Parts: sequence; structure tokens; C-alpha cells
Amino acid sequence: MPPKTATNALAQRKAEQLKQQQKMKTRRLIWFTTVGLLLVLIIVVLSIQPKPKAASFDYESLPVLGKADAPVKVLEFGDYQCPSCKHVNELIKPDLAKDYIDQGKVAFYFMNLPFIGTDSFTAALAAQSVYHQSNDAFWTYFDAIYELQGAENSGWASAEALVDLAKQLELPIDYDLLQKDIAEGTYQSEVEAQLAQGNKLGVDSTPTMFINGVEYAGNLGDYGALKKAIDQELSGE
Repeated sequence: MPPKTATNALAQRKAEQLKQQQKMKTRRLIWFTTVGLLLVLIIVVLSIQPKPKAASFDYESLPVLGKADAPVKVLEFGDYQCPSCKHVNELIKPDLAKDYIDQGKVAFYFMNLPFIGTDSFTAALAAQSVYHQSNDAFWTYFDAIYELQGAENSGWASAEALVDLAKQLELPIDYDLLQKDIAEGTYQSEVEAQLAQGNKLGVDSTPTMFINGVEYAGNLGDYGALKKAIDQELSGE
């Protein structure tokens, strides 16, 4: 092959190699650009992800501790036989009352989720009877029932014991009406409706709390975490 022809072939091969290298660079650039855009898109989507849809509760029909017009509504689903509910009531609710409820920042509500057994339901019937006579008396009775709490389904929440408890507390209610309401299940449909709503919302344990209609996913034994969630709601974050 003449020298000039060999030189031209070599130049052509180099040109092809450069062309292929440029194509590879272009492909890598497109790939990295695409991946980068996808990552940015994912971050944007996560950052603008809407808050969970709030559940709707008929707050006006429920016992309320604090001012009903408070900016934050904390609702608890509980069972009077539940040891964890008793724990939260004795160790967490007092701080909640001091820091928020008494300050007019939080309104605290209660709904029955009596899933453990017969004593759960009887106690719920008694508490609902007291509530319909006096919202204030309800909260005194509420605390006292947890103090009375006995072994699971041992009969500790009998009608007699629950009426005697109200008398010992000297609640400003009609004790005969309380006894009648328990015996006749006056508020059975009300308790069952609350239980049904809890089940519909997927509440499978007690206590479970909702903050402004959104289920609180944190540990209720950690008051600091609960406080942070309430503060975020108060700040509108």
C-alpha cells in the first residue's frame, strides 16, 4: 500500500475512534442527566407529599376535657380494661393537661374501643351514663375507673361496683339513673358506634390517639414525642 494511502486509512480509523468516544461521552451524559432529573423529581414529590387525610369525628357528642374551641383536638380511643390506657392516663394525661389543656391550646376527647371483654363494655356503659348527666363528672369518674381497674375480665367492673364508685366520689349525678342505664344498656348503641368507627379507621390497639383527626403514630409512652407533634400542629407546620 502506498504511504499516502496508509496515512489516510490511519487517519480514518482515528476519526472513527474519536467519533465512537464522543458517542459514549454523549450517552453517559444523557444517562447521568436522566438519573439526576429523576432524583430531583423524587425529592420534589416527597417534599410536596400531602398530609394524611384527617378523620371526621362528631366532637360535640363526645366528652371533652378543656375548651372545645382549642386549636388542637386530641382524641383517644381507649378501653377501661387496658393497662396501657391506665398508664397513659396516669403518667401522660396530667402533663398534657398542665402544658396544653389548661392553657386552652388542646381539647382532649375520649371514644370507647371496648374490645378486651365484658368488663370493658360495662365500664363504657357506666361512663357514658355519667357523661350524659355531667361532662365534668365524667372526667372525675374516668380517672377513678382506671384506678379501680382489676385483672382482665375478672368481674371488677360490675354494675354494683361502678355505681358504688360514683357514690364514693360523690358525683353530682342521679345514681339510680346510672344503675338503670347500666342494667338496660341505655347507651349500648352509642358505645357500639364508637367501636365501629374505631374499627373502620383501622384502630387495632389501645390507647390510640388522633391529633386534629390524624392518627398519631408515635410511642404514647414518650411524652416528649407527643409534645413535639402537638407543637407542630400548633405552629401550623
